[in-house]
Amino acid sequence: MDELKFGSKNKRGDFTPKEPLQIAPYFEFPPNPIKLLKFLKGYLWPWNLLFMAVAALFYFYLTPSPQTTKTLAVGWIAFILARNAVLVFIIYGLLELRLYIKRAQGNRFKFHGQFPADRPSDVFMFKSQNVDNIIRSFVSGVPIWTAWEVFGLHTYANGWGPWTTFAEHPFWLLTFAFFLPFWHEFHFYCIHRLIHVPVLYKYIHSVHHNSINPSPWSSLSMHPVEHLLYWSDSLIHLVLPSHPLLFLYGLQITGTGAVVGHIGFDKIEVGSEGAIPTHAYAHYLHHKYFEVNYADGTTALDKLFGTWHDGSKEAHAQMDARYAKKIARVNNKS
Repeated sequence: MDELKFGSKNKRGDFTPKEPLQIAPYFEFPPNPIKLLKFLKGYLWPWNLLFMAVAALFYFYLTPSPQTTKTLAVGWIAFILARNAVLVFIIYGLLELRLYIKRAQGNRFKFHGQFPADRPSDVFMFKSQNVDNIIRSFVSGVPIWTAWEVFGLHTYANGWGPWTTFAEHPFWLLTFAFFLPFWHEFHFYCIHRLIHVPVLYKYIHSVHHNSINPSPWSSLSMHPVEHLLYWSDSLIHLVLPSHPLLFLYGLQITGTGAVVGHIGFDKIEVGSEGAIPTHAYAHYLHHKYFEVNYADGTTALDKLFGTWHDGSKEAHAQMDARYAKKIARVNNKS
């Protein structure tokens, strides 16, 4: 596939999409139905429908019954932990294998022209970004994800919280399911801004930002405190009427969905001319510039608070102007 039909490359081999990033068009007035329908397609396909499919598979076939989860026991908790670990290993591992180990499409559509494995660094365990990221994902990330899931399934089984059924409230639960990705991004923006406070960034969030050139295994490479905050979006299911299927869907959006922003490629090639869009550019720019795109555009919070970077030269100039003002304030204080 000719990547230059869709963007450009600089001398370092970094790919930049041709079209600037857009925030969700439901904030536009007057509304544009064509843009809205195009956005809704990307909102659902392919990633959120994939996460719902995984959640349904888990709920119907790979989740212990409420009679089992009503009592905390090592057996079923270990099963949930193993099931989540296998899922992460398969999805993250296959993307890493194809794009970063086999390099099946070279660096076509790759935002950063180099591959992390080609640049060992002392900031990572064993000087390897991959090894470091994998250790953090499985030692901290998956267990904390599992702990949140165990907590939710246990509360459901014991009737704690406003759980309901599709038979009782089908319209509400379908609406809730539709807006769960929006809720996840809203929550992510809030906790993301929080952990960019200098003291929290230094001791917590900097672990994740060591991966300036992220790959799929970077997705859950975080400090344990960030893992705890990251999955706290699941508490919404104890506040609003929900269903365990939607609870599992929310966990998939947060857990498996973390890989979307860290793929590092604008498109995953399928065949000679087909490609799957990744929607990873917004978060790649965050890893590159640190203080932009705290969320991905489904909410307008970055636009509202002046931290939106759409990849254009104009957005870059605005970012540089913000940095200059920030440096001037620091210098004045000193």
